[in-house]
Amino acid sequence: MSGFEDSGGKPLPKLQPETRNGESVKAKAETAPKSSPKKDPPSHTGHRQRLRERFIQGGADALPDYELLEMILFRAIPRRDTKPLAKDLLKRFGGFNEVITAPMERLIEVPGVSEGVATELKLVQAASLRLAKSKVMDRPAISSWSSLVDYCTAAMAYEPTEQFRILFLDRKNILIADEVQSRGTIDHTPVYTREVVKRALDLGASAIILVHNHPSGDPTPSRADVDMTKKIEDAAKPVGVALHDHLIIGKGNHASLRQLGLL
Repeated sequence: MSGFEDSGGKPLPKLQPETRNGESVKAKAETAPKSSPKKDPPSHTGHRQRLRERFIQGGADALPDYELLEMILFRAIPRRDTKPLAKDLLKRFGGFNEVITAPMERLIEVPGVSEGVATELKLVQAASLRLAKSKVMDRPAISSWSSLVDYCTAAMAYEPTEQFRILFLDRKNILIADEVQSRGTIDHTPVYTREVVKRALDLGASAIILVHNHPSGDPTPSRADVDMTKKIEDAAKPVGVALHDHLIIGKGNHASLRQLGLL
């Protein structure tokens, strides 16, 4: 018996393959490309989200230095785990502050640190300095003394060479200008007494505060520091410019010549 018959003995019609627009659906299905399985997201994606949540909930204190540094590197390195580089940077420079304040050329020496990464780190430093400065500019220096010291520390404590800056105050002791007058070597910076006094007169300042850093980290004043301070005080007093203090900034601490009885 050929073919198939229905219950009445009549042959059943042959089944024709389903077609669409003249093309076999079966053949089309067989030749259609198979969809590739979905790939899991990189393992560091979940880690980044967890860090963000911890930061949002607990702030910077909820993260150790290397994790805070990781988060800063997220923007510059979007597709790679940033934990190894964060730890390498801390090991190379010694701490979070030292990494952020390191010179651009030294940062780029670290394997994995591109110009973009270094720029991101320096942007953080610039933002922190801008914030610290906003707390002291156009405000009475004496009443915001702790903020003034914090600003000078942020600006100078981790500089690799000595830096001499002058804070200029008006008659109400409001800070009207902050200027770096000179930069020197690791243990010396040139200071020109005449230029200090001239600049104070140009700005109409009634008082000044001298500030310089010791890259060694020890803010103990040297004999040269004390002698230079007396020269400036003696030159400024006759023209009506008072010398309020001379601050020496170390790493994590500072010295005031006035508090030490040296002014």
